[in-house]
Amino acid sequence: MQTNSTPPARYQDQHLGFDFDSGAVWFDSQPMTLTRKEQELLAALVRNEGEIVPREVLLDQVWGYSPECRTRTLDVHIRRLRKKLAGLGDRYIETIFGVGYRFQRFREPRYVPAPYLPALAMASA
Repeated sequence: MQTNSTPPARYQDQHLGFDFDSGAVWFDSQPMTLTRKEQELLAALVRNEGEIVPREVLLDQVWGYSPECRTRTLDVHIRRLRKKLAGLGDRYIETIFGVGYRFQRFREPRYVPAPYLPALAMASA
């Protein structure tokens, strides 16, 4: 979890913006319409950018559910958020199987010249 004493008031990258004070969220310069729970969930993930947030923590912070509660509501809300983030949803919100979720700041893919692609494919095999 975030260890800074003062949480940031705003998040911004090339596509996504989040004003934590007002709750306003925009994607590609367009306001996003989120439910209150979607907004709270996204805020919890974005505030902990780059860190794995366990399912139990998200269920407690956003819904007030105890760790013993077995529900799929978190997964449904993650799926809805990813859909609203268009083709970048999976790049922003990473599933850590059996643990929770991690929000990753958007980064442009590195350009690799075409002649190097076969060599990279063989190296990773």
